[in-house]
Amino acid sequence: MKILGISAYYHDSAIALLDDGELIAAAQEERFSRKKHDARFPKLAVDYCIGEAGIQLQELDYIVFYDKPLLKFERLLETYLSYAPDGFRSFLAAMPVWLKEKLFLKDLLKKELAAIGRCDVKELPQLLFTGHHQSHAASAFFPSPYEKAAVICMDGVGEWATTSVWLGEGNRLIPQWEINFPHSLGLLYSAFTYFTGFRVNSGEYKLMGLAPYGEPKYVDLILDKLLSLKEDGTFRMDMRYFNYASGLTMTNRRFADLFGGPARKPESPVTQREMDIASSIQAVTEEVVLRLGKTVHQELGVDYLCLAGGVALNCVANGELLREGPYKDIWIQPAAGDAGGAVGAALAVWHEYLEKPRQTNGKDSMRGSYLGPRYSDQEIQAYLDSVGARYQRYDDAQLMPHLAEILQREQVVGWFQGRMEFGPRALGGRSIIGDPRSQAMQSVMNLKIKYRESFRPFAPSVLAERVSDYFELDRPSPYMLLVAPVSQQIRIPMTDEQQQLFGIEKLNVPRSQIPSITHVDYSARVQTVSHDTNPRYYDLLKHFEARTGCPVLVNTSFNVRGEPIVCTPEDAYRCFMRTEMDYLVLENYVLAKPDQPVQEKDESWKDEFELD
Repeated sequence: MKILGISAYYHDSAIALLDDGELIAAAQEERFSRKKHDARFPKLAVDYCIGEAGIQLQELDYIVFYDKPLLKFERLLETYLSYAPDGFRSFLAAMPVWLKEKLFLKDLLKKELAAIGRCDVKELPQLLFTGHHQSHAASAFFPSPYEKAAVICMDGVGEWATTSVWLGEGNRLIPQWEINFPHSLGLLYSAFTYFTGFRVNSGEYKLMGLAPYGEPKYVDLILDKLLSLKEDGTFRMDMRYFNYASGLTMTNRRFADLFGGPARKPESPVTQREMDIASSIQAVTEEVVLRLGKTVHQELGVDYLCLAGGVALNCVANGELLREGPYKDIWIQPAAGDAGGAVGAALAVWHEYLEKPRQTNGKDSMRGSYLGPRYSDQEIQAYLDSVGARYQRYDDAQLMPHLAEILQREQVVGWFQGRMEFGPRALGGRSIIGDPRSQAMQSVMNLKIKYRESFRPFAPSVLAERVSDYFELDRPSPYMLLVAPVSQQIRIPMTDEQQQLFGIEKLNVPRSQIPSITHVDYSARVQTVSHDTNPRYYDLLKHFEARTGCPVLVNTSFNVRGEPIVCTPEDAYRCFMRTEMDYLVLENYVLAKPDQPVQEKDESWKDEFELD
C-alpha cells in the first residue's frame, strides 16, 4: 500500500512516500525548483517520489495533505475580527489568495495532481487531510525508536495550535493539551528574527548562531513586558507589542521603543545591540523549552521525548533540554519544520487512519534522512563530458586516502554522494567539507565559498564512536540537531585580555584544537556519522583520522547563501565553479579547480538567489 504525504502552500513544500508503512522517499520542492523555501505545489518533488517508486500517480492508495485549510481560515477570520479595525490591511492582503485558492484547496490539489498524472480527477486516489500539529506529532513519534514517548510540537502556528503535547504509544497518538494562537514561542522567536534584520521563516538559525556573541541583558525586559511565563512553561504574550496578528510586520513601534530604536535594516552591520537581543531571546526560549519539558515529564511519566515543529530546529535549546531535562533520551524529527509535515501526514494515515501496527527495534526509521535522489556514474560522467569538465575517476580504495590527503592540506572540498538529505541539514550527502584543525577554515568558508555573514558557525561531523572524546555528548546525534560543549580536554583557555573582548571581536580567538567548528561559547552543533547510515562518509572520516589523528571534519551545506542545497551533479558543478572551492567530488569523480575550463569572471549569478 502506497501513501503520498504533501506539505505545501505556506513554506518549505515537500513530498513523502510510504510503501507499506516504510518511508522510501522524501524531498523538498526547493531542491528541484532552486527557489529556497519554495511554497508552491511540489510537483517536481512528486515526480521524483513517484519515479523512485516506479509507479504512476493513479497507483497510489491514498494522498494526504498535512493541514486542514478550513480550520486555518476560521482562525484567520476570528483573528481579523478580534483585532478590527486594526487588522483590515492584513485582511485585504490575505483574502484574495484564500478566496481564489486556499479556501478551495481540495479542488486545487486534485487539479495539480491530475495534471502530474495526466488523468481525470476521478482517477485519483482518495484525498485525506490531517491536522497541522497532528502531522508534526506523527512525524516526531512514529519514526522514533521509542514504543512510548511524550511528544511536544512547537512552531509558529498551525490551524490554531502553536504548542501541543501528545502521548505516543504503539500506533496511537493521544492529544493532551495545547497553547493556541496568537501566543506562540515560534512567532516570538520570529519576531526577534525580524527585529534583528533577518528573514522570518529563514533567518531564525542566524539569530541562534549570533546569540553567543552577546550578553542576555534583555531577559528580564522580555519576561516583564513581552512574555508572561508560568512555572510550568505555559505562557501568554502581550500582543500590544506585536503586529503579526493584525498587520503586515512582526513587531511595532512599541516593541522598538522597548529596545531603544527601530529594527535593524537587512544587510546593514550587526551591532552589539542585535547580539545582546539574540542572546536574550535565545535564553528565554531555552527556559520555556526546559520548563515545558519538565512539566510534560511530570504529567505523562514517560522516559522519552520526541520533538517536532520549527522550534525543534533550535538545536541549542535541544541540547539544553537533553542535558538539564528529566528524560533518558530525546529524538527530534530531522525535517522538524513544515517539510516534515509531509512525512507525518503519511504516517498518520498508515498508523491512525488505517490502524496499522508499529514495530520498534531501537533505531529510528528515517534512514539517516537520506531520502532524496541519487545519481549513477553514467549520469555524472555524461554531464561532466557535456560541459567539458576535466576529472579523474578513483575507486573508493584510492579515493578516500587521496581525499584525506587533500583535506589535510586545508583544501575545501565539495562532497556529493549517495541520496540527497531530507530536511534543512547537509549530513554528508550534499556537503562542503574541510579540516576543522585549520584556524582559517571558518572565515574562508564563510566569505569565499558560502558568501555569508562572518559570524556564522560551522558544524562538525564526527565518527559516532569518537564523539565523547571531542564533545560533552554521550549518545548519537545523527541529524545535527543537538548542540554540545566541546570537551574540556581539547579546549584552549582564553587569556585575561581575550576574555575582555566583545561581540564579533571574539570570532578570531581559537577556542580548541578544532577551532573551525568551535563556537565562541565553546559549543558545536554535532553530527555523528555511523557506518550503518552513511558508509562512504564514515570511510572518509576514518581515513582522515588515520592520516591526522582527528576523526572530525567541518561539514556545511553544499550551497551559497540564498541557494537551496544542491540536488543534481549540474547544481554541484555550477556551485563549485562559482565559488573558491578547491575540489569537487561527485561520487567517484574528482575535479580540481585549476584543471577546469577557464570561465569569464561573471558575478551576476549572485543576483540569481534572493538573500536569506
